[in-house]
Amino acid sequence: MEEVKNNAAEVAAVGGWLEKAKAYAELMKFRLTTFVVLSALFGYALAVPQVDWSKLALLTVAGFAITGASNIINQLIEKDLDKRMRRTAGRPLPTGRLSSREAEVFCVALTLLATFIFINYFNVRTTLVALLSLVLYGFVYTPLKRVGPVSVLVGAFPGAFPPMIGWVAATNHFGWEPGVLFAIQFFWQFPHFWAVAWLADGDYKRAGFKMLPNGGQKDVRTALTITTYTLFLLPVGWLPYLLGMTGITSALVAMGCGILFLAQTFHLMRETTDRAALLMLLGGFVYLPVVQIAFLLDKIV
Repeated sequence: MEEVKNNAAEVAAVGGWLEKAKAYAELMKFRLTTFVVLSALFGYALAVPQVDWSKLALLTVAGFAITGASNIINQLIEKDLDKRMRRTAGRPLPTGRLSSREAEVFCVALTLLATFIFINYFNVRTTLVALLSLVLYGFVYTPLKRVGPVSVLVGAFPGAFPPMIGWVAATNHFGWEPGVLFAIQFFWQFPHFWAVAWLADGDYKRAGFKMLPNGGQKDVRTALTITTYTLFLLPVGWLPYLLGMTGITSALVAMGCGILFLAQTFHLMRETTDRAALLMLLGGFVYLPVVQIAFLLDKIV
């Protein structure tokens, strides 16, 4: 009987640790962080003549750490606001599965890990851009969400840094090339952020977030603003080819994807519905990886 009790206690302990580990992974927003890190790996792979897989692995770890830390800061600041929204009420902090103290310690540990890797295995420039991204996202963009749509402009900077971080990690050099990679992802942020804000409008209003432009209305004027920013993706998609970073094939792919993405914003203008906004959001999730993969394949082939 005593052995059965001990086994049950061990199983319960293991289950507790697994639940805790799951909560920490949720705190890092694992799926979103993966998307961000892949953009950094794209920038690194595009910059180097031959991939150093050990460096790529280190960049992956550092990218997960710094992005996860940024997400934790965001959730610490918005812990009470997250309780008001259906889409976030189940997160680790609002539900009490993790305490604020646990989140803070984890955040500091991730930041220190990322800083150590960036400084020791890459360069100071990469470290500074990564830390700037953390500060802008966690301490500037997050509180601005309750001020107005200027938060989207501010948030577009850290959101566009990953491919630049990857390039600078590989070359220790700022220039037109990482600037172009930044620009593509920068302008992509606006339709992405606003599609999310359109779909989460009810939740956002309960939390006091003011991210949609034009007074926060889900109307033709807001859709037109989204279209205007999306238009910039058409010319910037050609810049890697014009700078000799890639070939003409990927430029054509970027143009085609940009036109299709733009067409979805026109559809939003016609319909001004949540369904149209969802289609645009999904289109954005397709646009960025397809264009980035096209750039990489064009370089290799």
